[in-house]
Amino acid sequence: MNASMKPPESNQKTDRRQQKYHHINLQLAALGQPTCAMEDDSQYLSIADSLLKKYTQQRRLLAQYRCPADQRIEDFLNSYLAINGQNQPIRLPGETFVLEQKGMARVLSLPYRADEFHSDYVDSYLIQQGVLHNPQNDKRTTKGVFHIAAGGLPVPADKLEVPIAAYSAILSLALASPDDLLSLPFMVNQPNPANLWVSLLLRPIVRPEVAANLPEQTMEVRFFAPGGLVANLDFVESIFGNAGDPFLPEK
Repeated sequence: MNASMKPPESNQKTDRRQQKYHHINLQLAALGQPTCAMEDDSQYLSIADSLLKKYTQQRRLLAQYRCPADQRIEDFLNSYLAINGQNQPIRLPGETFVLEQKGMARVLSLPYRADEFHSDYVDSYLIQQGVLHNPQNDKRTTKGVFHIAAGGLPVPADKLEVPIAAYSAILSLALASPDDLLSLPFMVNQPNPANLWVSLLLRPIVRPEVAANLPEQTMEVRFFAPGGLVANLDFVESIFGNAGDPFLPEK
């Protein structure tokens, strides 16, 4: 074969997937989590060992730090709850597996080199078009599903309004996820599973650029999910894209 010819598409996909595997292992190691046993990864991690130790130490020193997007959300929630008589402070997950590249959520939603994942919450299958996720409680409508906290703007008639105290309790429970729900599907077949939160930054366009006096506008959205529900983030990412790492200065 001519050396200038491109490799087959299947080989390119395999290489990209292998790169994501390495990226995942490095990020897990940097978070102090168990890593996935890969044939060609031990030397890779060994070379990066000193850098990972330095990162781990920096992570400990900045344990209370939140990226600007998360700090804005956290400040708003605590201010809103305090105004309405709820003085228990809310803390968003600090150490999360940040989905800084598109497609990471999809890889993480299946066990390493496996085609299926099953839990009490979701069944995921590798198919030709990507990954099919079947949640145990799948609803095709938002009617009666979304519960909106009282106060602020009027609540639409097809949504349920709940008192601020109820919202505060629901939010606190959601942020106290049990270990079994934090287990990352990518690691379930490994001797030591990884239990952690996963997060995603989105910047969907809410107004495209029309003219010089009407520039493009985007909306900043942060998603947090227990590791076992990373399939949820694969779903929203496939629709709204991926805005990258929220900890970088340009974000």
